[in-house]
Amino acid sequence: MSDEPIDLDDLRRLYAGGGGADIHDPHFREVAGLQFKSGDKRRWPFAEPSTLLDAPYIAGGLTAETLDTLDVALIGVPMDLGVTNRPGARYGPRAVRAIDRIGPYEHALRVAPMNHLAVADVGDVAMQSRYDLALCHADIEACYAMIGATKAIPLSVGGDHSITGSIMKGLAATRGPMGMVHFDAHCDTGGIYEGSKFHHGAPFREAVLAGVLDAKRSIQIGIRGGAEYLWEFSYASGMTVIHAEDVATMGMDAVVAKALEVVGDGPTYVTFDVDGLDPVFAPGTGTPEVGGLSTREALQLLRGLAGIDIIGGDVVEVAPEYDPGTVTAQAAAQMLFQLLCLVHLRQ
Repeated sequence: MSDEPIDLDDLRRLYAGGGGADIHDPHFREVAGLQFKSGDKRRWPFAEPSTLLDAPYIAGGLTAETLDTLDVALIGVPMDLGVTNRPGARYGPRAVRAIDRIGPYEHALRVAPMNHLAVADVGDVAMQSRYDLALCHADIEACYAMIGATKAIPLSVGGDHSITGSIMKGLAATRGPMGMVHFDAHCDTGGIYEGSKFHHGAPFREAVLAGVLDAKRSIQIGIRGGAEYLWEFSYASGMTVIHAEDVATMGMDAVVAKALEVVGDGPTYVTFDVDGLDPVFAPGTGTPEVGGLSTREALQLLRGLAGIDIIGGDVVEVAPEYDPGTVTAQAAAQMLFQLLCLVHLRQ
């Protein structure tokens, strides 16, 4: 449709008495055509069981046979035994599922990914023990090794950030070492603390040492707070660290350009810890740090990654009991949708 406004007579001809599904712009009509199934009727967002991004739910869907029918598998990982501060991220998948009206259209990227991809919520990773952190990680790694052998790209909702290291290990069994774009307040490259290497402050040190994460193809964005002294490994290994203050100084376009330069055209995992956002935008998380990204900045940065070879992604550390207004879950659901758009736009 032309950018020129339509005169009143033509407006009346096109729209007077028209229904909500009567859309004339070819691009918008294509998007709407898969949303309106009968006249102007759409699925009620407040009806039926809640799923991630309102995608179809496949009960018992974490099987190789089911995953091979999908382009994208949306998966919950409700485990938070690795937190160092406030617990509660085990309820993250449930909270994000409860958010409706995300998508179907991404106006800045001009895509409606579910119109083109086979996407389903396949439930949660099954874990053998709610008490044993190491065993939970073994179960996560095994699950994602199975997923990695299928054609589905997993987009996951945690859970604490420790899950990402084991997801990477599982995917790398078939998809090889990967680069990373990491949004967070913390680098999460600490060492073994109190006898555990699986806590949420250490997944990326473990992934690098295991040979599944390429440090030189990894960038960490939004880093800040009083734990900087713990992140020596990020610098020693060659990761690119962009502090929250750097984002403002560099400007958004420069941060995006740096991220694209770092990850290049190789396989890349995108992980989004909601504490990368300022607590104003994400109060419901275990380790909030003031001075973080805004949701608008985060969306701009994620949009800038369009075209990367994304092989998986996650949104983690949503702890809904600290946020009765559901602001954090709303932000997390939107970031998950942005990851889905990146899968649609991967080259």
